[in-house]
Amino acid sequence: LLVFLYWLKPMNLTFKQLRLVRALAETGSVSRAADRMHITQPTASDQLKDVASAVGFPIYHLVSRRVQMTELGLELAAAAGDIIDRLEEFEQVRDQVAGLSRGRLKVAAVSTAKYFIPRWVGAFCEEFPGIEVSLQILNRDGVLARLKQHADDLYVMSMPPSGMALSDQVFMKNDLVLIAPNTGSMKDLPATLGELAKQRFILREQGSGTRMAVEQAFAALNIRPDIRMELGSNEAVKEAVAAGLGLGVVSQHALPPNPADGGLVQLEISGFPIQSAWHVVYPKSRRLSPVAKRFHQQLLARSVGV
Repeated sequence: LLVFLYWLKPMNLTFKQLRLVRALAETGSVSRAADRMHITQPTASDQLKDVASAVGFPIYHLVSRRVQMTELGLELAAAAGDIIDRLEEFEQVRDQVAGLSRGRLKVAAVSTAKYFIPRWVGAFCEEFPGIEVSLQILNRDGVLARLKQHADDLYVMSMPPSGMALSDQVFMKNDLVLIAPNTGSMKDLPATLGELAKQRFILREQGSGTRMAVEQAFAALNIRPDIRMELGSNEAVKEAVAAGLGLGVVSQHALPPNPADGGLVQLEISGFPIQSAWHVVYPKSRRLSPVAKRFHQQLLARSVGV
């Protein structure tokens, strides 16, 4: 970092320009980077030209109207991120002396967490109104991409990746339940594992945490499900099941208090619910800011059924 700062000084780049470079690398678009920085696209383009001129080499190319960062541009974006993160950590430590009156919190969560995490983030915002909060709700692949980029402070998911050095703590159960259409007659619904193996299933897409947990559980039960559809949201799975297209497996959080209101019934058979849990993770190499540390503590304090 010190070597980069020594190199940076004669280039005379500003922190605003560094933030713009990082935004460009994260969004892959000059216009989206400009929106994030609250400037116009022409201004962003001019600033990026100044950065390239100072560096002495192009930092990105346009390929079919899409931004493709050069190798040097990616290095600059990574270094810019390190500098900005360290500066923000210092600012938050300074603010901590007077309480959490200012600062920033960035959280990324998988889509199923939308049933509870916005309320918890909202409660945090009410307690600390001066904190700037960003909450990203994405599919698991999107959250993993942000995790690899160190784009956020904390990440909420049900199936953390293996092979990454993470601080990982469980804070709540995430039981996965078997659902069927509420047909008014239970006689045709499966009651045993043998009958279950003959059913068609509507499941979440490959790569989702729910799908991964379901596949592991079915393998343990020696069931090879006949998958009729793969859908990208819990709502789509519930609608397809209610329409009679097959059975589904969703998070308990995705069900309303009375599933029959949505044309569904939760089946109670051996092997279900599938036991799963919610995790809050962050890279071990990352030092949590005072703001992120407080939210992390609040998540763990809300631990339910773990």
